[in-house]
Amino acid sequence: MIPTLVMPFGEKASLPDQEWRDNLLANPEFRAIYEEEAAKKELWLQLVEARKEAGFTQVELARRLGVSQAQVARMEKRGYDAYSLNSLCRYVQALGNGFSLDIAVRWNRP
Repeated sequence: MIPTLVMPFGEKASLPDQEWRDNLLANPEFRAIYEEEAAKKELWLQLVEARKEAGFTQVELARRLGVSQAQVARMEKRGYDAYSLNSLCRYVQALGNGFSLDIAVRWNRP
């Protein structure tokens, strides 16, 4: 199915996927929301991959953190967005040497 872009006055234009995506991302408001959501989705996956690379199960990491396995699972859940800086630092420290937490701040300047 080729996506359609709703034009002014209700007209529709058929666009190939990449062009449709590029048109959406050209809108600064949409792009900001897209990037924020993409960053959240990436974080959970990075946590899972780091834990597996460190050789821990969720249960083992939970013991190292002093929390329940359910709390580790919650942090690693796709779409979870209630991270605190402290909880992320503790998670990374529990993974052991060789893991770090890098934070980048994006400024939206007019």
